[in-house]
Amino acid sequence: MASYLWNCLFCLLPSFFVFLLCLGLRWPRLCCWAKLAVRAAGWRLWVIICLILELPLHSDEGTKAKEMQSTQPAMFSGRTSGGPRFICKPTALARYLLQHCESLTKARLSDWPWGDPHLQTVSSQMCGEHGESIQLTRDHLLLKDGGIVALDWAVGPRLSEATVKRRWEVKKEHQSGRKALGCFTLTPPVLLLIPQFWGGMTPHLRLLCRQATRQGFCVVVFHHRGTAGSPLTTTTLSEFGDPADLEQAVAYVRSCHPSSVLVAVSEGSGSGVLLSYLGERGSSTCLTAAAAISPVLLGQLWFESALPPIYRWGVLFHRKMQLSRYASSLRGKLDVDRALSSSSLRDFEEALFCSPTKNISPSPSLRGLTPAAAWALGERAYPAQDWESYWGRNEPLRDVDEVAVPVLCICSSDDPLLPPASKLPLSLFQSNPYFLLALTGRGGHCGFTLEARQQVDEERPTNEEEEEDKGIWSHNAVLEYLRVVSDFLKEAERDWKSWTGQTEVNIPKGQKNRLNSTAPPRRRRGAMMKRSRPQLAGQSSVDDLDGDSFTWKRSYTR
Repeated sequence: MASYLWNCLFCLLPSFFVFLLCLGLRWPRLCCWAKLAVRAAGWRLWVIICLILELPLHSDEGTKAKEMQSTQPAMFSGRTSGGPRFICKPTALARYLLQHCESLTKARLSDWPWGDPHLQTVSSQMCGEHGESIQLTRDHLLLKDGGIVALDWAVGPRLSEATVKRRWEVKKEHQSGRKALGCFTLTPPVLLLIPQFWGGMTPHLRLLCRQATRQGFCVVVFHHRGTAGSPLTTTTLSEFGDPADLEQAVAYVRSCHPSSVLVAVSEGSGSGVLLSYLGERGSSTCLTAAAAISPVLLGQLWFESALPPIYRWGVLFHRKMQLSRYASSLRGKLDVDRALSSSSLRDFEEALFCSPTKNISPSPSLRGLTPAAAWALGERAYPAQDWESYWGRNEPLRDVDEVAVPVLCICSSDDPLLPPASKLPLSLFQSNPYFLLALTGRGGHCGFTLEARQQVDEERPTNEEEEEDKGIWSHNAVLEYLRVVSDFLKEAERDWKSWTGQTEVNIPKGQKNRLNSTAPPRRRRGAMMKRSRPQLAGQSSVDDLDGDSFTWKRSYTR
């Protein structure tokens, strides 16, 4: 009998422990202690995993300290904790953005563990997206040299008429009767998305594509030559900062939508092509505004910097898989074997695009090009003599002084794929009125996940689709930035005094409508931007908007 009672006790013991645990979790203090214990144990385990994988650690406490330090020289007041640091030259556009673009002044990004930079980076680049997938239809654009690039047009998801009407009414209430960029009109604005340099649609870019489509944009994704399943019909590959393919794609999109506003957003390393295009085209570009999320501003520094092993091998594996598809066709023109056996991004890029001086032939047939195609490519028809000359013609900021449209760069201090924030060219944003920087303390590479919605916000009646769109801060900031910049430019077109602040500017006839400009690009060897010494983010003397103001005006350089 005693043994029977002991057996029953042992059988009921697990249920008894579960019952005690449920009672204990009802006690708020014990529940708080349990959460802290689980969080501490999870952090210890994560530290061990990062040490094994050789990943840099970014503690939440250190991130918060950097954010508090960056808030001290902030150029505006009323900033919340965790908000971005806005660095730019004081201009009328900067004031207008700070007054009307709420996303740039407030960013409640996720804490650890979901706010860890490595988790955000991996999830944004590799993990699948949630919810309904965006529908795309593809166009293949034939280029002047015989190459082909792919353009994916977003055709869904479709919204019901009731949803469109409701969102239109909300937009009118918030904008006080002004027609905003992204509204549902007969000529919607066209948003050109440029993915990573190694190609492919990441989940991060798909979410931005879906959110922009729901806000009324006509979205088209530009794919680099030989990526995302597009065929490679030439023996030439696109160099990192070669904007020739993008120029022809932008011209094609402009011809398809001649009366629409054209804006562009790049992701990660795709910013190299976008910034090069803006520099070479100058004021003759068809774009009205541009933005870059986690951009590679200094290409040579990025290729020469050592990435964590797991990221380096991941990027190399992706690029080698693309190259292996055309290995037999390119082996006679490029050093394919050396590229496939390389162990770093620099070795891979140098093997494909840099050749010793003795191997350079004066004939364009070296790369299998016709004379007409070689003339169209210019100096890029020949391989670069060395690593330095390669970046002399491909550095993204080589023609930065020619950029004539506003460019917003969103960066994170804990980005594991980019050099540290101390290497950012802060002098560029402090001196050039067309470049603006939003620097956050955390966010990873193309992550920027917002924290969970509070109970107060959950009680607010919102649509499920609208709730999904509020998960990525960079998406909200970029789309709102494009809307605000469009409003600013529309007001400037009506009243040029708001641009100069003093006198009216007489615009030459034929240049006022810059969107319809068809002036051919001027091919030249762009002068390299002077590389200033690295400046610590905390040492930046961010100009106060209350000081001397730069008079904003358009410059026509082409």
